[in-house]
Amino acid sequence: MAVDKSMNVLVVDDYKTMIRIVRNLLEQLGFRNIDEALDGPTALEKIKTTDYGLILSDWNMMPMTGYELLKAVRAEPRTRNIPFVMVTAEAKTENVVAARQAGVNNYIIKPFTLSVLKQKLTTVLGEL
Repeated sequence: MAVDKSMNVLVVDDYKTMIRIVRNLLEQLGFRNIDEALDGPTALEKIKTTDYGLILSDWNMMPMTGYELLKAVRAEPRTRNIPFVMVTAEAKTENVVAARQAGVNNYIIKPFTLSVLKQKLTTVLGEL
């Protein structure tokens, strides 16, 4: 089944340049409805009012980390099953394990290419 590229996608990162890069790559993959948040609390507010088909979040943010955002998303029945991809420069094994245990769907290490993003999203969403 084809991925619905008109789904709402939320990109969460405290670094605007990274949001712009991820947005550009998602657009190259055909996604059209891309929303953004500069921190976890803003992301949670958006998640309350919009149905997202995918969340891509940085790990290292203040005042709420991407890991804390992931746990908050997984704690709510309405958002529990939203595909969640962690995008981070942190390649620490313990972080990957913790994110997996918290329910992350995939993990992307920065910097990454369009082909890496496509491959990671294909494992989460299906063929792009």
